[in-house]
Amino acid sequence: MAETAGTALFEAIARSTATAIKRAEIEMPPDVLACLRCAVASERNEIARQELHNICANIEEAKRRQIPICQDTGVMVVYLTLPPEIPFSAQLSDAIAEGVARATVDVPLRPNVVDPIARHNTGTNTGQGMPAIHVQPGDRMTVTIIPKGAGSENVSRIAMLLPSQQNEIIRFVAETMLLAGGKPCPPVVLGVGIGSTFDGVAALAKEALLQPIDEMDPFEQAICDAVNRLEIGPMGLGGTTTALAVKVKKADCHTASLPVAVNVQCWACRRATETIEVP
Repeated sequence: MAETAGTALFEAIARSTATAIKRAEIEMPPDVLACLRCAVASERNEIARQELHNICANIEEAKRRQIPICQDTGVMVVYLTLPPEIPFSAQLSDAIAEGVARATVDVPLRPNVVDPIARHNTGTNTGQGMPAIHVQPGDRMTVTIIPKGAGSENVSRIAMLLPSQQNEIIRFVAETMLLAGGKPCPPVVLGVGIGSTFDGVAALAKEALLQPIDEMDPFEQAICDAVNRLEIGPMGLGGTTTALAVKVKKADCHTASLPVAVNVQCWACRRATETIEVP
């Protein structure tokens, strides 16, 4: 009986993971699409406005044809929420990997996962430490997928500032985009982590990308405004829309530290969540 229950849980997680990946790759979240459409209406630069039109047309065509929005289907970042009665185990990790492997064939996904030194491609978008799985407590079992492309991930940055440098946070985020230019396919969404530790602040920055982007608090808006004043614009061709949104997630930190991380996400701010139902 226990073996049967374990098999059912494995299959439910694998199936839900594959479904969430397909949704994330093909259908843009409504809040992101709404922000892109607002950018079309507000953008003053003609070339930039046309690029935004092209992005929106690309999104609609991907949905119509049921194919990935972008050729870089990314690596899978997975957030697994588990209720107290279900402990995380190797079986659950294997089930998520199975879902990723299935989606690689079914969606299909570009095989992006390689050994960092030998550069051998696994062919399944799984491997040592991949997919990246983050386990969180909750009242129900869900799986959330963020496909993360390399163009945006490669220009992400971290800084270990001093507590006296709070006024440097906005400058650091804006500098990150100034250095990135058009590489991450703007307009971007920026996840900003503040606090925790060297490793923890990077996790905060990525988790910030889980938040809806159609609203920003005053601090987030101030950072977004600073980035947009750079006028890098859509695809780096100039314009007033360099960032669609900035989302911040904070955690307490050491009294002598002020860690800050910026996780850059391209205009294809892809994410999807599935509830895992076990028969």
